[in-house]
Amino acid sequence: MITLFGISQCDTVRKARKWLDANNINYTFHDFRRQGLTLEQVSAWCTELGWEKVLNKRGTTWRQLPEDTKHTVNETSVVPLLVAHPTLIKRPIIDTGSQRLVGFSETNYQQILL
Repeated sequence: MITLFGISQCDTVRKARKWLDANNINYTFHDFRRQGLTLEQVSAWCTELGWEKVLNKRGTTWRQLPEDTKHTVNETSVVPLLVAHPTLIKRPIIDTGSQRLVGFSETNYQQILL
């Protein structure tokens, strides 16, 4: 079963959901702002995808973090930070069961899901 992780208000998540629906792909949506995430989930994403790719430095949540937190983020400190502030996770993350992708790219979704 495919799981799409994100937050419902995110425009990129909406695009991904619209694409999945238009292509009749069954999936479960996990709103990690409402449903939360575990340290294990986030740690697995950071290990597989690379923590720099999972961490969203372009959003409001990142800009609102204290400067000392921003300057000390590393592979050890990032997982608890992402669990505490899930909107710092780049969205969406899709999990096919055997593969995970971060962000939405119609080309990548076509290659993997169709």
